[in-house]
Amino acid sequence: MEMPAGVTFYGGLDCADGWAYAGASDSARTTLTAAGGVIPLALRGGEGVARIEDVAIVARSIDASDPEKRGLSSIAAVAEAVAVELARCALEAGDGAPGEEGAAHAEPAQRGGDGSAGNAACSANMIFGGDVTVNNCGTPDDPSDDSLGGVGGVGLQSSGGPGGPGSPGSTMNGGAGEFTAACTPGTTGDNGANGDPGAGARGLGEIAASGYTGVAGSDGAPGTTAQGGGGGGGAKGGVAAGQCTAGSAGGASGGSGGAGGCGGAGGKGGGAGGSSIALLSLDATFLFQDVTITTGRGGDGGAGAPGQDGGMGGAGGPGGGVPDGATALQPGCAGGPGGTGGRGGTGGGGRGGHAIGIAHVGAAPPAEGVTFAVGQAGAGGVGADAEHSGAPGAKTDAMAFAQDEKR
Repeated sequence: MEMPAGVTFYGGLDCADGWAYAGASDSARTTLTAAGGVIPLALRGGEGVARIEDVAIVARSIDASDPEKRGLSSIAAVAEAVAVELARCALEAGDGAPGEEGAAHAEPAQRGGDGSAGNAACSANMIFGGDVTVNNCGTPDDPSDDSLGGVGGVGLQSSGGPGGPGSPGSTMNGGAGEFTAACTPGTTGDNGANGDPGAGARGLGEIAASGYTGVAGSDGAPGTTAQGGGGGGGAKGGVAAGQCTAGSAGGASGGSGGAGGCGGAGGKGGGAGGSSIALLSLDATFLFQDVTITTGRGGDGGAGAPGQDGGMGGAGGPGGGVPDGATALQPGCAGGPGGTGGRGGTGGGGRGGHAIGIAHVGAAPPAEGVTFAVGQAGAGGVGADAEHSGAPGAKTDAMAFAQDEKR
C-alpha cells in the first residue's frame, strides 16, 4: 500500500460493530501485509504528516527453498522524505532469503590441440618439421593468451635442427637436433598459474525506495594459459648405403609440440543474503508512540563457486619416419605435450544479510516511544578461505547508511 503525507490511517476498528474502536491490544490491531518480497507499506513525501494508528505492518519471510527468491529481503515499510507519526503500531519483518551461490563450471577450459607429425626422411633435401599448433584461448584478433606448440626441427643431410620452444613462457623446451648424437624429443610445456581467489564481500550495501541491495563476493581471477610443448629435434640424412638414394638426402624432421590448455575462468562470487529490516527511512522524520519494531533473521551469504579447471595440454606430434631399407637413418623426434592451463580462482563469499530495526539515510530515528526486538544476522558466504569469505551481516536496532549509498 502507498500512503501519501497529510493522511491518517486508523486501524483497530471493529467492522462488525459499526466501526467502533476495538482497543489498543495486539489482537485488535489491523494487519497490513503483502506477498513475500513485497514491501507492504510505502510512505511518500508531501505536505503534512502521515499518521498511522493501531496497525500491524507485517512483511512475510522469504521462502528459502525457492531458488527464484535468493537474496530477497523482508522489509515491512519504507518512508521517503516524509514526516511520520506512528501510534500503537507494530512493524515486523520476516526472515531474509539466503544469497545465490556461485554456479560451478560444468566443463574444463579448452584443451590444447595435438602437435603435428614430422615428415619422412629422404623426401627432400630440407625437410620441415611438424607445424605450429595453436590453441586460441581468447579471440581470433587477440593472441595474447594463445598457446603454441613449438615447431619440429628440420631434417638436413648432415644434421638435424633443434625443435622450437612452446609459448607462452620462457622455458626452452625444444628438443636437440641430431648432429654427433641422436636427436631428443621436446619436453612438456609449463603449466599455467592458478587464478587468485575473489574477495569476500565487506560493504554495507545500499538502501533505496525499492528496498535493500546487498553486496556480492567478487569473482575469482582466471588461470593463465599453459605453455605449449617443445618441438622435437630433427634427424640427419645422407646418401650412402642404408641412407637415402641420390637426389633427396634430408633427414626426418621432428614433430611439433602440443598446444597448452587454456586457463580456467574464475569462479563466480556468492550473492548477498537478504536482510530483515522493519523500516527503511530515506530522509524521513518520525514520532513514535508505543511502537514495537521486530525483525527476523538475515539470510546467509552465498558461497563462492570453485574456479574452472584449466584445459589439458595436447599430445606432441610424432617425429618423421625413415623409408624401408634406410637402416642407417634415425627417425625424427617427437614433440612434447602441452602443459595444463591454470585453474580459475574460487569466487568470494557474499555478505550475510542484516537484521536491522531501522535502516536510515539522513536524520537518525528517535529512541523514545519504540521498543526493538532484533533477530540474528546472516552468516557470510564461504570463499576460498576465511580471508576470502563474506562478512556476516549486521545486527542492530538502527543503522545509518551513507548518503551515496541511497539510490
